[in-house]
This record gives sequence, structure tokens and C-alpha cells, in this order.
Amino acid sequence: MLQEERFNFIISELTRRGAVTVAELSEALNTSQSTIRRDIGELDAVGRLKKVFGGAVPLENKVITVDYDFAVREKTQSEEKTEIGRYAASLIERGDFIYIDAGTTTAQMIPYIDADLAGSINIVTNSLPHGTELAKRGFRVYMPGGNLKLATLALVGGAALEYIDRFYFSKCFMGANGVSMELGLTTPELEEGRVKTLVVSRSHETFVLCDSSKFGNRSAVRFCGLKDAVIITEHLYKAEFREMAEIREVWE
Repeated sequence: MLQEERFNFIISELTRRGAVTVAELSEALNTSQSTIRRDIGELDAVGRLKKVFGGAVPLENKVITVDYDFAVREKTQSEEKTEIGRYAASLIERGDFIYIDAGTTTAQMIPYIDADLAGSINIVTNSLPHGTELAKRGFRVYMPGGNLKLATLALVGGAALEYIDRFYFSKCFMGANGVSMELGLTTPELEEGRVKTLVVSRSHETFVLCDSSKFGNRSAVRFCGLKDAVIITEHLYKAEFREMAEIREVWE
């Protein structure tokens, strides 16, 4: 395949999915990973995408207004999300009343939550898959009603807000689509943003789980300020954020 054809394919996949990895592109194009890395580097150099560890994301000045499907996002930055989820799960303590947000990064917490905590913690989540997996592991799980958002498999809307408004959480674990120095922590869609904002306001401690590709991105709806949360990521490649927020990196 000619280089220009590879370029067109990479941009097309990036537009469709919101993020691409070197491994996935290598397999789809039947091309070596070194060639894909070189292609991404050249596209980055001419301003057509942003190169990140292991793949690429859209340019920073783009405002993301669409949540890509759960199944698509689940395959991107998977190693990073696993390590972020593992660390976040270690922060849960006996007696906690926690909220776990919908999303593919928060999903990675679930296998690592200590099973011995099952009888001593309570969990609220608006995510159908999260709730199912947590219940299978023996945890007490509470879920709101509301409208099902198919892209993220999350329950949102007035009924969800009314239910969540009853509680005060010791800790919440949130996902984010964008981490911007100007806007703070953002998400693409208004209804899900309203749920996130309410949860943060009802939590003693807020932890936001996001891989490094989210830094510099901006989505349409702000739900939290940078100084209002602890951000957990695999590695921070944008040092300027260190002065704006408390950031914990799981890859030293």
C-alpha cells in the first residue's frame, strides 16, 4: 500500500473512532509497527493529528462533541487504562461509600477491587456493565434509573440525577474525555456532564481516571475544575499540567 493510502486510512480511522493505536493500524493495514509509527510521526509533523504514546489522537484545538462507542474506546490505550484502573482500585478502603462513573477506564478498576472489601463498602454506578460485573464479584451495588445512553451504556437524565442527589460519597472515580488547562475536565455530552457534575459536588474526594492522550483535549461540557480533583494517569507528557492539578502517575 502506498504511503498516501496509509495516511488516508489513518486519518479516516481517527475521525471515526477518536483515537487509534499503532498495533491496531499495523494489523488493519498488514504493515509493520515501525512503518505505522513513522507515518504517525509524519502526520503529526504536518499538523494532521497528535502523536501520543502508542498511537494518535485528534489535534488539541478540536472540541470533541461525540462520545465514541464503548466497544471502540475499550480497545484504545488498553494497557494504560489497566494500570490506571489497578491503581485507582487500591485507593478504596473498608467503610467507603463510592461512586464509579461509566467509561472504559473506570471499568478497569473492577477486577482489582479487593474482594475482601465486599461486605464493608457500598458502590453506586450509572454504568450497566460496571454494575453487572461488580454484582458478579459480590459487591453491594446501587444504580439509578434514567435514560440509557447507548454509546457509553450509562444511565442519565432527570431520574438519575434525582437518585444520585440523595447521597454523599466518600470517594468518586470519574472518567473524562478531555483535560484542558483552560476548561478543566470535560465530557462531550450535556446529560452525562450533568451527572458527573452532581457526583463531584457530592463527593469528599474526587479521582479522575484518564490516560495521557486526554491531556490537551477539550470536550463540549465542563464538569470539574483541575484543582477540584486528583487526576490519575499512566504518565504525564505535558509537564505544564503539573502546576495546575494534583496528578498521580502510575508509570514511573
